[in-house]
Amino acid sequence: MMPDRSEHLAKCACGALRLRASGNPDVISVCNCTQCQRRTGSAFGVGVYYPRERILSIEGDFKTFARTVESGRAVTNHFCPNCGTTVYWTLDLRPHQIGVALGCLEDAGVLRPARVVWAQHRHEWVRFAEDLPVFPESAS
Repeated sequence: MMPDRSEHLAKCACGALRLRASGNPDVISVCNCTQCQRRTGSAFGVGVYYPRERILSIEGDFKTFARTVESGRAVTNHFCPNCGTTVYWTLDLRPHQIGVALGCLEDAGVLRPARVVWAQHRHEWVRFAEDLPVFPESAS
């Protein structure tokens, strides 16, 4: 978890798409699903989930890409049309929250995940702290 601060800024690589949130997130999850791997171009994604009411502002143009997950629900990524960075996403499963990409947050270095999800898709060489709860699928 991060130290309590009043405001957190997330922005894309070019700085055109920005999101401001207040307070601490509800949860921080490392996701190993194949879709997060594709979204990030990496071995996993890290989502910082804020309650919608604590999103102070979203500034800049964005495009969306919605995909349907195994449950039939949608995940909608919001990304910068200039640099392609996915800054945040919404989930039908959690309509009260907005997921923010950890790497887009200015204070990402003080964050610590609370759990690992979709570990069934974890690459064999990826290791996480032993004290993190690990779920083969979603922690819902």
